[in-house]
Amino acid sequence: MPKKSIVVIGSSNTDMIVNVTRIPKPGETILGGKFHTAPGGKGANQAVAAQRAGGDVTFIASVGNDAFGEQAIAGFAKEGINTTHISKDKSQPSGVALIFVGADGENSISVASGANSRLSHVNIEKATSAIAGASVLVMQLETPLPAIQFAAKLAAAKKVPVILNPAPARPLPDALLRRITILTPNETEAEILTGIKVTDNASATKAAGALLARGVQIVIITLGARGALVAMAGLVQHVPGFKVKPVDTTAAGDCFNGALAIAYAEEKPLIDAVRFANAAAALSVTKPGAQPSAPTRRTIEKLLTK
Repeated sequence: MPKKSIVVIGSSNTDMIVNVTRIPKPGETILGGKFHTAPGGKGANQAVAAQRAGGDVTFIASVGNDAFGEQAIAGFAKEGINTTHISKDKSQPSGVALIFVGADGENSISVASGANSRLSHVNIEKATSAIAGASVLVMQLETPLPAIQFAAKLAAAKKVPVILNPAPARPLPDALLRRITILTPNETEAEILTGIKVTDNASATKAAGALLARGVQIVIITLGARGALVAMAGLVQHVPGFKVKPVDTTAAGDCFNGALAIAYAEEKPLIDAVRFANAAAALSVTKPGAQPSAPTRRTIEKLLTK
């Protein structure tokens, strides 16, 4: 099967990671953590995840005119990602994320957006032909909302399906939601978007219904190790996750979205596409780092056959 063209618009960061016994409390210092760096950023993570899962990915982003930016672009090119539409901003440094990872695999993250905050409709407009030729457009919320709204409007005009991962969560206008094919919040993000606390399948169903009522075509609420809840007109179904031993949950949601984009572009039945994405997310938490943990298509398919 020829690779499907996926366009990802989003952030690129360098992750600075400290492994600790547990996440520090406010005002607390914990010693003894191991430090390392890794490429990250939700947009970049999803681009790499989609590429490794079998896509032909073009990434639209803004990095700084610095060493971190150069390293990021070189890394994308090594993955086989089209970097034509990654701009270098001279006024802001490349984005950086500071990450604590606890012994249980859970994490705490703070991001300095830097050049990511400079992504605008100008960057999107220059990539019109790439978006028009895509099977799916993937976006998140670590870049300015006006750029995301512009891209969603452009994709709608070109009849290109849009996957929006609303993270980090913020209130979103209905005009944007009406242009979203698939919205993929986690439990916390679903609560922020709807005001409905998601604690189980019943509350997830209620939150998904509220988002569908605002114009989204398909809502997939990711539930961590429990998998995902899929909702659309005439369908509500829980898709179980895969049991694995977590090492680092950083970017599990990004791997889910990247893999989902490929499966959806390949026109897999929706539940099969979500199962494919669940497998990718499960594999990602068994390895440390964001982009380094993104699984290949072969490993995803191997897990699916178990």
